Amino acid sequence: MNDHDCNPEPFACWHEGTFLPHRGFAGLAPPYSNLQQAKTVILPVPYDSTSEWRSGSRHGPQAIIDASQYLELYDLELDREIYKVGICTLPQVEPLLSSPQDMIDRVYQVIKGLIQKERFVVLLGGEHSLSLGAVRAFKETFPGLSVLQLDAHADLRDEYLGTKYSQACVMRRIFELCPISQVGVRSLSREEKQFLTQNKLTPLYMSDLASNTASLDQIVDSLSEDVYITIDVDVLDPSIMPAVGTPEPDGMSWRQVLDIIESVALHKHVVGFDLMEFCPGEGPGSCAFLLAKLAYKLIGCTVPQEGR
Repeated sequence: MNDHDCNPEPFACWHEGTFLPHRGFAGLAPPYSNLQQAKTVILPVPYDSTSEWRSGSRHGPQAIIDASQYLELYDLELDREIYKVGICTLPQVEPLLSSPQDMIDRVYQVIKGLIQKERFVVLLGGEHSLSLGAVRAFKETFPGLSVLQLDAHADLRDEYLGTKYSQACVMRRIFELCPISQVGVRSLSREEKQFLTQNKLTPLYMSDLASNTASLDQIVDSLSEDVYITIDVDVLDPSIMPAVGTPEPDGMSWRQVLDIIESVALHKHVVGFDLMEFCPGEGPGSCAFLLAKLAYKLIGCTVPQEGR
């Protein structure tokens, strides 16, 4: 069928409300979902080329967006209808399978354009390697940028499975661009431990959080004024987030993650954030809803509303 074959007359009896709207984050309708007016954009990137164990994070972005349809738009803790800042959901970025580096470059180009339009970017992955593209873009606009990483793994290998752009290498590549602060780590290789020692990096391990030897002030003080937050969702305890590619015992609670984010947002300028490595096929539907709510709350903590 071509355009000339599409006669609008048969559709004249179908009124507004006949068809379901485009499934954007939180089911928002215009004007709150319009790119022209929205302060925030959701960027879904369904890519997981370098996953070494359980793949499926390419399905994560859409699962989070689907679950977000059931969010309560009023947030009790923030006493705020967060959606009023405007949240536009962009189409999924088409994966490039030529190499991880090419895909990282594509994410960089897309986010660079969104930053130029002065939008707050929420990247939904997809594998963690994509965060490098986001950080590259934000670093150009915010030269003093630092990165807060919430993650079960250090991701500091120089190379893994034949590439320097694996998800297992992402923080090594980011550290080459700007300072990093790692929180919640509970698994790393000897090579990564040696790299931490040589570079005088001191992650706040999960054991530090569990024993209360780490404080919110420590985390805030480790960061520069402009901060990008990258969250590998395996930082969460697998009892509430089993749907990840590389699960680790122990982990952070919902409240611990929120307390960190809220404290950093209160004292620093958060320029953007991501949620990565969610594999919806590895857990119940509640995992997707948890991450939809986490994304919504992070928007509420970091994107100012008119008149507030």
